[in-house]
Order: sequence, then structure tokens, then C-alpha cells
Amino acid sequence: MHEYPLSRHRLAAAHSVSRYLPAKWAWVACLIGLSAWSRAAAAGAPPQTPVPCSPDWLQWVEQTVSSGDGQGHGPDIGSGEWKSVIEFKLGLRGAAALPTPDSQSWCRFIDEAIRSGANASIPVTAETPAAGPSYDCGKVSAGSIEAMICNDSGLSLLDRQLADVYRAALAKAGNEHPPTLKAEQRGWIKGRNDCWKSTDKKACVDAEYQRRIAELQAHYRLLPANGPFFYFCEGNRGNEIVVSFFDTDPPTLIAERGDSVSLMYRQPSASGARYQGRNESFWEHQGEALVTWGFEAPAIKCQKAP
Repeated sequence: MHEYPLSRHRLAAAHSVSRYLPAKWAWVACLIGLSAWSRAAAAGAPPQTPVPCSPDWLQWVEQTVSSGDGQGHGPDIGSGEWKSVIEFKLGLRGAAALPTPDSQSWCRFIDEAIRSGANASIPVTAETPAAGPSYDCGKVSAGSIEAMICNDSGLSLLDRQLADVYRAALAKAGNEHPPTLKAEQRGWIKGRNDCWKSTDKKACVDAEYQRRIAELQAHYRLLPANGPFFYFCEGNRGNEIVVSFFDTDPPTLIAERGDSVSLMYRQPSASGARYQGRNESFWEHQGEALVTWGFEAPAIKCQKAP
């Protein structure tokens, strides 16, 4: 039996209100509460879909799957032990396709597994048939990148995950002036479809999805930020860069310098943490960062504020 805290509160509120209504209207308030509860129960998820890996999502997984023993004992939510129990209860432990537990890909994999199951009490195995992408495959051209996505379960999963993240970003972008998200998304789709030029089309499309999901999650703060941290450059406290890190996949940061903002993705590095944006880079090692800001701009040294 699942619990739906929000709906339960609505039902209780309706019952409370009904005590102050005439008898002929009291039953209407109760029916409203019951209707809200039944809609949430039928959906099998909270009314607002939480973003995978977010604190709300971890709580939703726990409510849906339940890692405890029924007597109030269980691992800490989000811990490695908790993730192992979740995998076991979903029948996924040891599955070849299962990503590493410390990655956001793991959260997306678990999210999809739960949502594709008819009931959280029925284990969902790695062999569960996967749905297609978020768009209608009957309307795509044969041989196109979109057709390739339709025929690939992994890319279809990424498309559905991006659709969820995009909806969450749209909800936060309602007050943007000018509204740019929809235009940017159309531009991103065009760029994704240009992967037909790549020698490895699948790898190109996969990378495009991963980066776009991470970009939206960081830009619209769909995941909690680590920071902000302040760096003073060239010994001048007025020359400041403010950095927030995000546990996306791949990891990202948002750096702010004056009126300029740069989103950067983490890059492989032999030492320290190196991030690269469009025309900016940030390479930190032991509290000191080497920063470039602008096309062909010289690197500057920045110290992390205590």
C-alpha cells in the first residue's frame, strides 16, 4: 500500500471543512477530497514529478519502494546501502545495464524502472520492455536521427528523461524575460539532429542528451547546488568569480563574473577539477583556480575565499 502525503492532507482538510458545512453540502467536500486522493493513487506518484536524484525524488522512491523492514528500521535514504536495497527490491541488483550507484544515470535508470512497472510491489527487471521516446515515432522520416532514437531503447530512455527535465525547467522559466527556453530547445533539437554528420551517430546523440539534461538541471537549479564559492583573482578582491557546482551527469558548474555567466562541464584531468564552457574554463587544485574568461583571453589565477 502506497502513501500519498499531499493527497492525504487534502482529504483531511476536506473532512475538516465538512464539519462546518450544512449536511447537504458536507458530502460534496468529502467527495472532493476522495477524488483528489484517488487521482494521486491511480498515478502512483506525487502530483508533481520530482527530478531524479533530488531530495524530493529520494523521498518518493522510498515511499514507493520502501527500504525498511516495516518496524521503523532501514538504511539512511540516499546512502549506498539504501541504493542497494532499492535495486534488490526492484529485481535489478546485478543487472548488466545498471549504472553505478554514485551517478545520476543510476537515478534516471531507477526512476524509469519504477514508472514502467504496473505496481511498485512487482519487481521490474532489466528485461522489462522499454517504451519509445517522448515523440510520435509514426511521424518521423526513415533514416533520420529521430528514427534511430525510436529504434534504440537507451536513446529513447534519454529522450523521455530529457522531456521530464524540460517540463520541470519550463515550470521554472515562466517568469523569464524574454522567454528563451523554447527557442533554445528548438535549437538544441536541430543540433541533435545534425549528429547524422558524425561517424558515430549513436555516441553523438547520447552525448547531446547527457549535456542538455545536465545544462537544464544546472541552469534552472533543478538539483541542489554545492556553493556558491567565491574566488578572488589576481590578488584583487574586486575581481571576483562566484562558482556553484552541480552533481549532474556530467558534472557542471555555473560561474558568474560581473554581468557574465558561464555554464561549464567537467573534463578529464590528471589533477584537480577542470571545467570547460563555450569560451571560459575553470581549473581548480587545492583551493587555487586557473581561469580563462572570454575567447583567447589569458589565464588568471584566483584564490578561493576562506
